[in-house]
Parts: sequence; C-alpha cells; structure tokens
Amino acid sequence: MSAPKGIASTPAPRRGRPRSEARKQAILQAAFELLEERGLAATSMDAVAERAGVSKATIYRWWDSKELLALDALYAAWDTAGPVARQTGTLRAEMLALVRPWVRLVAAGPSARILTALLAEAQNDPAFGQAYRAHFVEPRRDQARAVFWRAIARGEIPAGIDVEVAIDLLWGPLYHRLFHGHAPLNDRFARRSVDTVLAGILPRETTSPD
Repeated sequence: MSAPKGIASTPAPRRGRPRSEARKQAILQAAFELLEERGLAATSMDAVAERAGVSKATIYRWWDSKELLALDALYAAWDTAGPVARQTGTLRAEMLALVRPWVRLVAAGPSARILTALLAEAQNDPAFGQAYRAHFVEPRRDQARAVFWRAIARGEIPAGIDVEVAIDLLWGPLYHRLFHGHAPLNDRFARRSVDTVLAGILPRETTSPD
C-alpha cells in the first residue's frame, strides 16, 4: 500500500545517490577530456553532455555555466592526482610538499592551458572571478596559512611574520612563470623559489637549502 500524499514512505537508503554521483563524475571527466582536447573556448555544454552520456539539463542541475564546470573539472582532476602538503616537522619540507605537486600538475598535460583560460575569464567576469577565488585560490591559501602557522607555533619563524605576504611570496613566482612562460616551471625552480622565500623569513643561521 502506497503512502498518502504528503507523507513520505521509507525509501531504500541511498537508492538514487550512487547513480547521481556517477553521473556527476562522468560529467567532470568528460569536461576535463574536452578541455584537454579543445580548450575552454571551444568546449560546449552540448559536447560535454554528449561525451558524458547525459542530458544538458542534467549538467545545468549542478553547474550554471561552462566556466564553473571547467573549474570543478580541473579541481577534481587535481584533487585525485596526489596528496597536498603534509605535516613533516619543518617549514621547508611542508612548503615543498605544498608546491611541488602543484608544479608537477601544471607542468604536464593540459592543466596550465585550462588554468590560464579560467584566470582570464575570472578577470572579465566578476561573478566567476569570485567563484574562482573562493573555490580555487582560497583553499590553497588556507593550506599555506596552516603551514606558516605551524612553523610559528614551533618557533621556527617569528610570530610577527606577515603570513599573507609570505603566502604571496610562496605562490607568486610559480604563477609568474606559469602565465608568462618566460622560463621553465619545474621542480628545480620550485625548490629554489622556496629557498629564496625561506632566506627572507628564517633566522639566517637556520636557512639550510639542500
């Protein structure tokens, strides 16, 4: 006997959720593949829907625009690529654990092209720019804040360090090379960049690059 209208019957637990999540992951994978093949400008919601085997209405249920979908697709690809910074006991080790996986990701495959296209869109569309910063920039700044705060708590760097400036010094050179392409963005540069930042904030006698 069916339940009267307005009274929910007891459904089988999570019956629809696995299918919904599988569709969402299929959309993200299809979007990333198309972004890799065609770039942001030439990727359409129709093409993503066809590649993922879903309707365009299904895509718009989760994403209001192609740019927001592309942002999530890139974030999902990076999120599964490897661990982020670990608590390793030294500021240098934690800084390297934070930036080196990022450098490997943008140095290989389509990620750099996708990211630069999204950044350009963020400059032209204030609403998307806000989403880009909230979803992509701030999480990485939060990770870096935690790294510097742990170093302060350990007494490794002075409590008066301007953490926000230190974060900009950490990430700024990497993005500079990514966007301008004037020199290689690689692991060697990541290490040298980290050591240069450390030279400015660590007590001189404790600065010991490899």
